[in-house]
Amino acid sequence: MSSKEAKSKFITKKIAKEATIEAFKKLNPRYMIKNPVMFIVEIGFFISIVLTIFPNLFGDTGNNLRIYNIIVAVILFITVLFANFAEAIAEGRGKAQAESLKKTRKDTTAKLLDSNGNIKIVSSNEVKKGDIVLVENGDIIPNDGEIIEGIASVDESAITGESAPVMKEAGGDFASVTGGTKVVSDWLKVEVTVTPGESFLDKMIALVEGASRQKTPNEVALNTLLVSLTLIFLIVIVTLYPMAGYSGVKIQISTLVALLVCLIPTTIGGLLSAIGIAGMDRVTRFNVIALSGKAVEACGDVDTMILDKTGTITFGNRLASEFIPVGDAKMEALIKYSIISSLKDDTPEGKSIVELGKKLGKELDYKEYEDSDFIEFTAQTRMSGVDLKDGTIIRKGAGDSIKNRIKELGGKIPSDLEESINRVSKAGGTPLVVCVANKIYGVIYLKDTVKPGLAEKFVRLREIGIKTVMCTGDNPLTAATIAKEAGVDGFIAECKPEDKIKAITDEQAQGKLVAMTGDGTNDAPALAKADVGLAMNSGTTAAKEAANMVDLDSDPTKILEIVEIGKQLLITRGALTTFSIANDVAKYFAIIPAIFTIAIPRMQILNVMGLSTPYSAILSALIFNAIIIPLLIPIAMKGVKYRPMKSEMMLLRNMIVFGLGGMIVPFIGIKIIDLVITPVVRMLNLG
Repeated sequence: MSSKEAKSKFITKKIAKEATIEAFKKLNPRYMIKNPVMFIVEIGFFISIVLTIFPNLFGDTGNNLRIYNIIVAVILFITVLFANFAEAIAEGRGKAQAESLKKTRKDTTAKLLDSNGNIKIVSSNEVKKGDIVLVENGDIIPNDGEIIEGIASVDESAITGESAPVMKEAGGDFASVTGGTKVVSDWLKVEVTVTPGESFLDKMIALVEGASRQKTPNEVALNTLLVSLTLIFLIVIVTLYPMAGYSGVKIQISTLVALLVCLIPTTIGGLLSAIGIAGMDRVTRFNVIALSGKAVEACGDVDTMILDKTGTITFGNRLASEFIPVGDAKMEALIKYSIISSLKDDTPEGKSIVELGKKLGKELDYKEYEDSDFIEFTAQTRMSGVDLKDGTIIRKGAGDSIKNRIKELGGKIPSDLEESINRVSKAGGTPLVVCVANKIYGVIYLKDTVKPGLAEKFVRLREIGIKTVMCTGDNPLTAATIAKEAGVDGFIAECKPEDKIKAITDEQAQGKLVAMTGDGTNDAPALAKADVGLAMNSGTTAAKEAANMVDLDSDPTKILEIVEIGKQLLITRGALTTFSIANDVAKYFAIIPAIFTIAIPRMQILNVMGLSTPYSAILSALIFNAIIIPLLIPIAMKGVKYRPMKSEMMLLRNMIVFGLGGMIVPFIGIKIIDLVITPVVRMLNLG
């Protein structure tokens, strides 16, 4: 079975078989006590077994009491088994995925390079953090690392499921490699950044196996509520026995056990763990490593989303499309100096400037400038360039940065510069201003494109109350143009790393949860500060270590879908909790009249379902309580379908569908079961 087939198939025969075995193993009381609601059901099962052996232990009387007690015990046993099965199914899907991932984690050999460049063949398990390894065509990359030299195609299908190889190179946006992937052309020198056993593949395996899963705060809070409801009903049932005896109503212990099990929230108690595991599973199958369940859950509560422009909102391939000379500068001089400043610029923008110069007939000898000092771009200076050996200083960068530099050097700003910058900015492009010494030569027009379909996604987010903010190093005019085209709610222009942190802090100060994406070392502080930080797998190690989620496909726009998965998790949990508690209303009308009708005939008025006999009513409610759990497993696994809408509308919809439905479905189900089992109850002469 292919990975895509495995992802699309809800359950296989193998998973079902293993889940059944696991469901029996989970019956161990030491495990069951972790789920207090179902633990009470299991205790009820043991009490019913004892009453089957000693039917008159508490002075109970009735026809074929032993048979009635054993029927109750069997139904309770099946109820616990179904709850365990639901959890085991969720775990089984994760384990099945983990098995396929483990096949990619091979104990391969690695070509370890020493300080002299000599190759030593060692086991991949012996490679330590900081080691340099050589990987050539056909080699498996031994562990996660950063490319320090070379360019090659890497097959990442074992991790991402995508068959098309990805081009990896030193110094670019794709300088990070993942252990377990395969080089399919050329060669790379990789500096290993993690120790064996701590790679992202290892973390992913641990995640999908459930080994690292902890209950989220919302899950703990809901579990506390369920335990509280269970204790309340337990107290009610315990006090009901003497009160009924005082009123002359004799209630059998097994009937009280059945009443307790039907009234406590067994449905959500049995499915709660499965919902959490399935939520993590959905994120993992989306090729995202969530380092905690809390991160997934936080996605569902996000109020503000901070997004980088380049690569997220736009394609990120800002390519030079035009040279615009200003003042008295000549086109030929502008092209020449633009190319010289970009000869060692490994960014897509820098390479495109050289390429555009070639197309326009200007090609320079790289060797002539290889001894020059090339200055890399930084977020602080917002410019890059080169210092030539003859003393010539060339810079290219943001308009404001270059203008400030020229003013400091005593140069003049060309009168038509601002007009050229604005023309590029209004078109949604990025203007790069080129200067030599204290003279500005012109503007390079870097063209980028907003990704199609993003505007519709931002509308969906706006409908559910999420504000989107775009961060960009572009000037305000360019930023405003792109923001308007993309449909984001706000933008931060000329953004530095500290500006991102301030934006996150300001939103959090208003009590909002913030999500953001990033891939660079300068994004790491903001990723760590955000409530949900999604780092790209192609990004730097610092970014991945700072974030609480890592996207193996390196698609920054995926955070939009991840937020929806988080909301789906919360909605599913809330919807099934509503359904479970609403169930109790119908079961109340089934069991309470059945208990008291014999002694108090007027209670028959509450038998709105028209159930045949007291014992058929009790058993019908108990059977429905058991079978509803496996019937809801598909919803728990796949999640309630998410529709973007305001929280008030979402609450109203869930109350109608799952609240009202939670009351209607049991009325119908219990009545049908009563019609089916009534002949059996009468044949056994129970009561």
